[in-house]
Amino acid sequence: MRYAVLITGPAGAGKSTFSSSFITHLSASKRTGHLVNLDPAADPARFEYEPVIDIKDLISLEDVMGELGYGPNGGLVYCFEYLLQNMDWLEEELGGYEDDYLIFDCPGRAGGDVYRQILIDFSPGQIELYTHHPFLPTLVQNLQRMGIRTCAVYLIESQFMEDKYKFFSGVLSAMSAMVNLEIPWINIMSKMDLVTRNADDPSGGARNGLRNRRNLARYLDPDPLLLATTQGEPEAPNPRFHALNQAIVQLIEDHPLVSFLPLDLTNSDSLETVISHIDYTMQYGEDEEPKEPHDLDEGDFQDLE
Repeated sequence: MRYAVLITGPAGAGKSTFSSSFITHLSASKRTGHLVNLDPAADPARFEYEPVIDIKDLISLEDVMGELGYGPNGGLVYCFEYLLQNMDWLEEELGGYEDDYLIFDCPGRAGGDVYRQILIDFSPGQIELYTHHPFLPTLVQNLQRMGIRTCAVYLIESQFMEDKYKFFSGVLSAMSAMVNLEIPWINIMSKMDLVTRNADDPSGGARNGLRNRRNLARYLDPDPLLLATTQGEPEAPNPRFHALNQAIVQLIEDHPLVSFLPLDLTNSDSLETVISHIDYTMQYGEDEEPKEPHDLDEGDFQDLE
């Protein structure tokens, strides 16, 4: 069984850093993950782990902008549409790992039969690619057709908690992406080390302002109406948008789909918790067949004498 994790979210949310940490953690756990890059504008120097499959081997943003005269945003969309027209290329690339673990980001398991895991670092931060463009849903359908069990994680950074209406916009984008993809989904509040105290940091950490557990809980499992009426926080700067803000809050309240897992990459337990949730979401390892031990003979006991 192969597994794929799509790493999504707005620009600057920490998708590439999370992908690298994901693979490092799997390696330390005797599990194997391989990175698949779907960013046609990615700088190869930024990857801690070299992608085993890279969209730039098929098409690059630089070539599209140079030869077709597209801008960066239109060029990205063109690259992804080109990939959709050439899904046989991706299927062929994935077929080369028939006896390996793969990660799109996906985890491997220790020992026994091979469970291929794919980690897809979908680094472009164009939010429309997640919320309403058909690229990702079509990609997911093709992965599932190949027998790859797929889920997605959506990262927003902890700075979204600085302003409640900024937070609501992040929740709304996550909700839109969830509805667009229709696959098992985990929302992650990244860069939590910027809002929590770090004993190993000489400055104490919390560079974006220290928040206590109660305050964090209000955002990780949000009650939109309660957040919107919190006393002591500034209201929307323009009163004319108050009704719009309230309508957005009511929409989120009526469709309570979004909650967040905190992610602090300076804390291995935090990363382990997130990966455990991903394993559970995809039912990782449930199809594994029991493996019978090999027959023992006298030579197996010589080292014990």
